[in-house]
Amino acid sequence: MSDNNISRKDFLKVLGVGAAGALVMNSCKDRNDSSSPLVFSEDANMGEMTYRTNRHSKDKVSILGFGCMRFQTIPDPNSANNNIVDQEMVNKQVDYAMEHGINYFDTAPAYCRGTSEGVIGKALKRYQRDKFFIATKLSNFSPSTWSREASLNMYHNSFKNLQVDYIDYYLLHSVGNASQDADGYHTFKKRYIDNGVLDFLLEERKAGRIRNLGFSFHGDVRVFDELVGNNDKYQWDFVQIQMNYVDWKHAHDINPVNINAEYLYEELTKRDIPVVIMEPLLGGRLANLPDFLVAQLKQQKPENSVASWAFRFCGSYPNVLTVLSGMTYMEHLQDNTKTYSPLEPCSEKELALLEQIAETYLNYPIIPCTSCQYCMPCPYGINIPEIFVHYNKCVNEGNIPEKSRSENYDKARRAFLIGYDRSVEKFRQADHCIGCRQCESHCPQSIKISEQLHHIDHLVEQLRQNNIL
Repeated sequence: MSDNNISRKDFLKVLGVGAAGALVMNSCKDRNDSSSPLVFSEDANMGEMTYRTNRHSKDKVSILGFGCMRFQTIPDPNSANNNIVDQEMVNKQVDYAMEHGINYFDTAPAYCRGTSEGVIGKALKRYQRDKFFIATKLSNFSPSTWSREASLNMYHNSFKNLQVDYIDYYLLHSVGNASQDADGYHTFKKRYIDNGVLDFLLEERKAGRIRNLGFSFHGDVRVFDELVGNNDKYQWDFVQIQMNYVDWKHAHDINPVNINAEYLYEELTKRDIPVVIMEPLLGGRLANLPDFLVAQLKQQKPENSVASWAFRFCGSYPNVLTVLSGMTYMEHLQDNTKTYSPLEPCSEKELALLEQIAETYLNYPIIPCTSCQYCMPCPYGINIPEIFVHYNKCVNEGNIPEKSRSENYDKARRAFLIGYDRSVEKFRQADHCIGCRQCESHCPQSIKISEQLHHIDHLVEQLRQNNIL
């Protein structure tokens, strides 16, 4: 087999599909979905999980954290048009995680259409309470939940859903993100300061019902700087940030609203605040790199999955407490567990390689969607994340037809259109966007969603009419 004549089957063997795909798929995926990655065979020689110690609470936390945003679903027996989370599969994944040393589980009231807390609560209820750490959040995004009463109801409901009498890691969810009628700073004040909710949570920590208090950050750096700058007052036990080898130096290049992870990490480290990582795969995109970038990584470590490089990058920084991954499928969980059992930190040479890859990757016209689902549901039924997933996939695979005279035009056109109709139901495609922009205020990446949907719809129409010049 020559380097220039590799079959798709052989390429996938080399690629080592792993944890990756979880984050580029819908937040809750059908277990029979044909997009499920290849089955991963567990390494019998896998070592022990790497742990980090929270210097404040002395918690010994697995460096791999189980993100509960994306679970598999099955048809709802009580509704022909609805799916529900596959509780049995979640139980199996939790069993595997616990068996292999993973002890940090991250959820939120907003995840999986409001069902995530209840699902993971049932799964963890089967274990002794002191064998795991549960993290959840105050997801009072909507102005209708900004009142003290509504926010505290959400807080107390988390205890009921999780079936616990204390929460190990509690977060102010997505601080710095803007609402429709206010910027990130004023939105934060309305959500947590003006209503006295932050003061309440500080008292809950004193009472022991919250063991560690922190926040997850998106957007307005003024909020981050104020909260971290007043650490003497708040005494944050941890902070959750978006960090990966692209966002490390280039988050601001991708979107002027975003802040480079290097700055966030260093500011937290200066103050001895442990860091929890979200989006280590940049919404799955760092596990679905263009082929020529994959080849560079495979040249260095042929046996490792592409996803493992992103996880090793995050784990290489000593102030990182745990790295969260939404592991939809068992094979994602297995691959990530292998990467961190134990962790092999990146060498200086490898960090330099990842920076080169990041710089090259930025030249690709990728939509910076992480499939977080905060834009959903669309009031007009549009499947926004899945549309962006398909578009980005085609960009990575070179299936964005630019000119009808291009050598691969017919192949790319067919791949884009067929793949689009297969991955997104016709009634949920981009042509149904009316430009209301309700989704945009909820997007942590500040994507101009309506503009991107109209761009994709225009491309689709050109391809269907075969009139690209």
